[in-house]
Amino acid sequence: MVITGGAGFIGSHVVRLFVNKYPEYQIVNLDALTYAGNLENLTDVAKSPNYTFVKADITDYETISAIFAQYKPDGVIHLAAESHVDRSITDPFAFIRTNVMGTCNLLHAAKELWKEQMEGKRFYHVSTDEVYGALENDGTFFVETTKYDPHSPYSASKASSDHFVRAYHDTYGLPVVISNCSNNYGSHHFPEKLIPLAINNIKHKRPIPIYGKGENIRDWLFVEDHARAIDVIFHSGKNGDTYNIGGNNEWTNNDLIHLLCSIMDRKLGRTDGESAKLITYVTDRAGHDLRYAIDSSKLQRELGWKPSLQFEEGLEKTVDWYLANEAWVDRITSGEYQQYYEQQYSNR
Repeated sequence: MVITGGAGFIGSHVVRLFVNKYPEYQIVNLDALTYAGNLENLTDVAKSPNYTFVKADITDYETISAIFAQYKPDGVIHLAAESHVDRSITDPFAFIRTNVMGTCNLLHAAKELWKEQMEGKRFYHVSTDEVYGALENDGTFFVETTKYDPHSPYSASKASSDHFVRAYHDTYGLPVVISNCSNNYGSHHFPEKLIPLAINNIKHKRPIPIYGKGENIRDWLFVEDHARAIDVIFHSGKNGDTYNIGGNNEWTNNDLIHLLCSIMDRKLGRTDGESAKLITYVTDRAGHDLRYAIDSSKLQRELGWKPSLQFEEGLEKTVDWYLANEAWVDRITSGEYQQYYEQQYSNR
């Protein structure tokens, strides 16, 4: 099995789950180790006999084709992606190359490898709820049949890749499944994202930036619950189907950050309300969608998955992990983490 983007935030949780749960699988973690890839995320499974790391860029078709020919995977779980919306606004072409062309390269390599026998194979594409656009604050939810309406270069690139996955299913009979998830949170999250950025800034008493008026609403999904959902969908999902994965946890950015400040004040022994003084409202992101909310009832009904944690409990666990792993955060923010690959693999 090939898992792309396995050194990233969500990908490392998926790799860890599959390596530990399925010793009979040979897991190939394929990652280009761009800025968001960090092999330190996987030190606990790095020496497992059923785990192999391969550094490769999914935008290079010849390399991907050769890797598929060498390892002959029966399954692909595709998580590799450029994912930060702000970066997509600054450099949309990077997102087109990785998220669109990279996905097409993987699809084509899988199609060529499996063209004589599609039975028992599976290409699983992990996507985002952002492809659906935005919701009003009216109690409605994204469902699997919601019309696509992406508003950022990131979500447009993911929407395009979703369409290519379906096209390879419809045109070539490639056995595929797609999932669209809400915002993830948990351990090993790159510190540019809202929750880990806020945790780190609160710890160091730096300003906590919130876009606009802080009224944007997101549904938050604990990353370990997401990994479990991917496991269930990969093994039991219906070919050609889409499954939405959500945490049933809608929070405005204001409420989320105030809750986080309260937790951090308690954990750090500060006066309640002290960290909230660090909140700083900044110019809103261009094209910032008001609300995302996932209806995951199909996944719960058909495959029996459900989220295990409510947000407050998951956020407590997340804060505890970051406070216990300050050295990991420091290596990320300093850039030192990017030396890990060379140190571990240069002599192999």
